[in-house]
Amino acid sequence: MPATPLTLYYAPGTCALAVRIALEEACAPYQLHLLDFAARQQQSAGYLSVNPKGRVPALVTEEGVLTETPALLAYVAQRFPAAQLAPTDAFGFARMQEVHAYLASTVHVAHAHRPRASRWADEPEAIAAMQRKVPQNMEEGFELIERHYLQGPWVLGDRYSVADGYLFTVAGWLRSDGVDIARFPKVHAHHERVAARPAVQRALA
Repeated sequence: MPATPLTLYYAPGTCALAVRIALEEACAPYQLHLLDFAARQQQSAGYLSVNPKGRVPALVTEEGVLTETPALLAYVAQRFPAAQLAPTDAFGFARMQEVHAYLASTVHVAHAHRPRASRWADEPEAIAAMQRKVPQNMEEGFELIERHYLQGPWVLGDRYSVADGYLFTVAGWLRSDGVDIARFPKVHAHHERVAARPAVQRALA
């Protein structure tokens, strides 16, 4: 265990929840630094000195700052191996990273076209068109997850991993994107299993 707690820069409703869940599962000592997105604190000079991207999560460690959810999840799992939050074999770890990459590069981007469409277009008509497409894109992403990425009660099979907190976080966005999670029975059951874990309840509190 580190002598100095890690510091997680966090905003509610974001993918940073996945990292907070991982830290709680690992019983890691950490401090939480909340950012007020409504006040645009993520664009403040102070935070940009931590993460020039102006996004969350960012994790301050003794060795430096890490950003991007898949990287932070892998770091927590490897930093606290006793918690057994990731496979130790090469194939299993790569499989976990495959799931993380899909959530980050495909599903998260599909979701972001609703609240943050202005990142990709300036014209109101283009923004509206992207937002209308979000439910369909999220449904397609979760149909693949339902078929291909839930190998058992947990994402990787019989053992819980940081991938489960990540899927739980992203699946939590479905409702706001106009998609009923009940359309995906395996995802829905997984979401409820993860929500019942004490570490997840602490992270949500």
